[in-house]
Amino acid sequence: MPGPRFQKFDHKPRVIVTRRLPQPVETRMAELFDVTLNLDDHPLSRPELLAAVGEAEVLVPTVTDSVDGELVAAAGPQLRLIANFGAGVDHIDLGAARARQIAVTNTPGVLTDDTADMVMALILAVPRRIAEGERLIREGQWQGWSPTGMLGHRITGKRLGIVGMGRIGQAVAARARAFGLSIHYHNRHRLPRAIEGPLEATWWPTLEAMLARVDIVSLNCPETPETHHIIDDARLRLMQRHAFLINVARGTLIDEAALVAALERRGIAGAGLDVFEQEPAIHPGLLGLPNVVLLPHMGSATYEARQDMGEKVITNIRVFADGHRPPDQVLEGY
Repeated sequence: MPGPRFQKFDHKPRVIVTRRLPQPVETRMAELFDVTLNLDDHPLSRPELLAAVGEAEVLVPTVTDSVDGELVAAAGPQLRLIANFGAGVDHIDLGAARARQIAVTNTPGVLTDDTADMVMALILAVPRRIAEGERLIREGQWQGWSPTGMLGHRITGKRLGIVGMGRIGQAVAARARAFGLSIHYHNRHRLPRAIEGPLEATWWPTLEAMLARVDIVSLNCPETPETHHIIDDARLRLMQRHAFLINVARGTLIDEAALVAALERRGIAGAGLDVFEQEPAIHPGLLGLPNVVLLPHMGSATYEARQDMGEKVITNIRVFADGHRPPDQVLEGY
């Protein structure tokens, strides 16, 4: 298949950004590129996305934009780069882009710590019933301290099972070790002993075996055809009744209907979710459950992360416009 075209631009590249970005990033883009910004931050409709790929030389989408094969096929010949604002690229048809000689970049590495922090926050919040306690006070229901009031579960000494031991999974493991959890993980391939050793991590070749033996499960893998609904009814039934499920990766990793059923029958003890299968829509069965902490996809939502993401997007565009391979080019097999 032909690769992307690394020809130098003889003009400012025509850049269209699909969502509102931090002001310093937008200001810098306006200085460097012929840029169209989304100042009211509305998610672009399908007709608006089609119009954008018909005009842009560089498209800057986000996870909320479906850059599928149909959209790529509809792009004009001038579209040469899709500079994604985000690390995950499951919303972009990489094969279709490569066939059209359109380069794709992302923003890896700058979201790791913030996302791992949010995983750790949910690992603490769900077993210790932090959200339930906060609601109790706001609703005026708290009657004061009692020896048996708002009892939760200690996390020290528990087993954490990490599904996907990449950058974020390893950062979660390092944080969890500091809280006294033992680290277990399932990955396609076992990590080198130089990584495993300091984390005292145990590798499980099969997900099923790990799920049956850990107290907390954290999903930290990308969305792929293989990981879609990686947590389904059958695997939820393997988890222990006292176990908790945490997801700050992609909502489609979990069959939400099966999760609601498991929570309702107390098949597992609770869940902490920052992402959802049909977001921004939330499965109505989740909303009334007290043992679920729900967050609005804010795992990487820090000022520092968004600024760093924007800088990576700018760097990728500038290097590409100078006729070189951008540093964060994503390959089709990513």
